[in-house]
Amino acid sequence: MRPTTLDEYVGQQHLFGTDQPLRRSIEAGHVHSMILWGPPGVGKTTLAMILASYVDAQFLSVSAVLSGVKEIRAAIDQAKEQLRFGRKTILFVDEVHRFNKSQQDAFLPYIEDGTVIFIGATTENPSFELNNALLSRARVYVLKPIAESDIQSLLSSALKDADRGLGEDGIAVPEHILGQMSAVADGDARRALNLLEICVELAKAEGLDEVGDGVIGQALGAELRRFDKGGESFYDQISALHKAVRGSSPDGALYWFARMLDGGCDPLYIARRVVRMASEDIGNADPRALQIALNAWDVQTRLGSPEGELAIAQAVAYMAAAPKSNAVYKAFNAIRRQIAEQPSHEVPLHLRNAPTKLMKQQGYGEEYRYAHDYPDAYAAGENYLPEALQDAHWYEPVPRGLEIKIADKLKYLKGLDQASQWRRYRRKP
Repeated sequence: MRPTTLDEYVGQQHLFGTDQPLRRSIEAGHVHSMILWGPPGVGKTTLAMILASYVDAQFLSVSAVLSGVKEIRAAIDQAKEQLRFGRKTILFVDEVHRFNKSQQDAFLPYIEDGTVIFIGATTENPSFELNNALLSRARVYVLKPIAESDIQSLLSSALKDADRGLGEDGIAVPEHILGQMSAVADGDARRALNLLEICVELAKAEGLDEVGDGVIGQALGAELRRFDKGGESFYDQISALHKAVRGSSPDGALYWFARMLDGGCDPLYIARRVVRMASEDIGNADPRALQIALNAWDVQTRLGSPEGELAIAQAVAYMAAAPKSNAVYKAFNAIRRQIAEQPSHEVPLHLRNAPTKLMKQQGYGEEYRYAHDYPDAYAAGENYLPEALQDAHWYEPVPRGLEIKIADKLKYLKGLDQASQWRRYRRKP
């Protein structure tokens, strides 16, 4: 059922609709180097083959997963041979992001001198995975998941087409079943067609002339929605989960958590990220969140699924509803930036340990004030920073949750400092 023209090509109307500039350019015989970025099953390979037919070009395909320098050189040699006879070559590189920098660079001179029209296909964000030099020579086009209605039309056509489809089998599929297949495919036309073929074969094997609910139930089995671990979809969904927790939406957080599980994500990965959320976005506004996140991780490790998944869900909902503070996160990052930008200040003598006589003679630990010897276990006027940073201040508790009390405590201690006649360092002029 692979289409051979843009009229047969399903989806991507934002690029190949009747009045779109790219389509008009292709139909006029002008095809340029490009990167096709989109999820699996949206027609990247098919599109490249269609483009080759529109410009009467040789079509060569290389897989970055299976090919190396030898295969690249062989493809370039074939393209050079065709060029001698005035024929163009479209070199299609599937999973181009899997090539390393030097392998990607190998294509550049042949793109520039016109030996090949380069079409790369990737499921990953080209900005992160492809070299700037390659991106500057090939325009990026985003291919979107195919709409359910378009997939259902494709399946209907496949059932009727006797030459390229399943028309000769004579198996009927009700509209509601086609709708189920389209929904389960999750924007992936290849997956939908594979599912249709499996259902037809199952129906034939059971002597049926129609695919019913029982047949599709068998075919689906443990079907999971698309979840490309480590790919763009993966990071989009974990980002959505984190933002829902930060935005205090238990419903949103639980939805994205369930979506990731539905797609096959390892619950332990999510548990680790939930621990990060507890520190980054809840912090000392509710320190219990960190312990609850760690407990959920422990339950998943000890019991596995589904018990552990419920514990993670509990942690996710708790943190979404908890008071929020990124005060520690902001202070920690600010300090790290300042350390990277400034000289390395020595540890003040009063804070150094003095395990030897020589160190004591050098003044290590001299005049150290043991906090427990003072009222409220606080040595008023003391300073625990290098002298050059004596007035630095980073941690600002927010007026939410436990940090309200923390702010009150810090304000009280600051008052003790201000009232004290003792100072570790001389005040700056």
